[in-house]
Amino acid sequence: MAAGRVGRIKLGSQGLEVSAQGLGCMGMSGDYGPPKPEHDMITLIHHAVHSGVTLLDTSDFYGPFTNEVLLGKALKGGVREKVELATKFGITYVDGKRETRGDPAYVRACCEASLKRLHLDCIDLYYQHRIDTRVPIEVTIGEVKKLVEEGKIKYVGLSEASASTIRRAHAVHPITAVELEWSLWSRDAEQEIIPTCRELGIGIVAYSPLGRGFFSSGFKSAENLSDGDFRKNVPRFQPENMKHNKIVFERVNEMATRKGCTPSQLALAWVHHQGNDVCPIPGTTKIENFNLNIGALSMKLTPEEMAELESFASEDVVKGGRYMTDYATWETSETPPLSSWKAA
Repeated sequence: MAAGRVGRIKLGSQGLEVSAQGLGCMGMSGDYGPPKPEHDMITLIHHAVHSGVTLLDTSDFYGPFTNEVLLGKALKGGVREKVELATKFGITYVDGKRETRGDPAYVRACCEASLKRLHLDCIDLYYQHRIDTRVPIEVTIGEVKKLVEEGKIKYVGLSEASASTIRRAHAVHPITAVELEWSLWSRDAEQEIIPTCRELGIGIVAYSPLGRGFFSSGFKSAENLSDGDFRKNVPRFQPENMKHNKIVFERVNEMATRKGCTPSQLALAWVHHQGNDVCPIPGTTKIENFNLNIGALSMKLTPEEMAELESFASEDVVKGGRYMTDYATWETSETPPLSSWKAA
């Protein structure tokens, strides 16, 4: 596909413009099985940029750290000027256990380290990956605001944040984008979070728009997981839940056959049809799958087709949670009031 065929959208109301579809880079460095060959992933990233996909999504937690190193190498040779780079802070490992942190010293240290790994002077979009419920959100975003004022960050984002957390953060510094899981089988954000974003003029970045591969291969996506794939522990991928959830895939697949597309293209097109303030960031490690994902941009769905798709996967249809119970999500993102904070 020729460069420029992917459209552009305004993400949020602070001036950021990105490709209508982004590229999630997490799976290139693990989490969905072993890391992929560096050369192949750089080739894929360059192919994406040449195709017009310019919002690249990473995090210091992916690897950890190695995904940012990969992106830093891929952005050399004039590529940096063509992309909008998003990375994140907020999740770390302490004594082998996941922990969220949002204290000012940690925020600053993470930003400085990400800039070095990415070989950047400034990060286009910097997200708080998960919310530290021990630190008032005003304190965390207050430090991020300082980094913006210092020219190290252009735009500020949140990931997996509740509506009230978003409002409190936005009052400290304008939030450009909220990254959230949104797909046909992950629709809980539609109740409060997405309306809040739209009220405040905040863009929406939809991660896992293909249900972590579910809409690519259905129940087979659970049967073929490698030992290093974290989905093996995700509740909705467990056999007892997949027996039920595979019905959703089968119905989407039947409709895709009627429309002459793949089920993943149909599921992705559904996300695109949610509005021009939404940028899905499907991840992949294969150029052929990337090209299929790009094909979803040109698909047209009628209101009747949208309603039919939503009837397959209403919020109460899918069984099993999005994450394991010990993982932080927007449902556990409330932080203490600012008045309770005592700086170290």
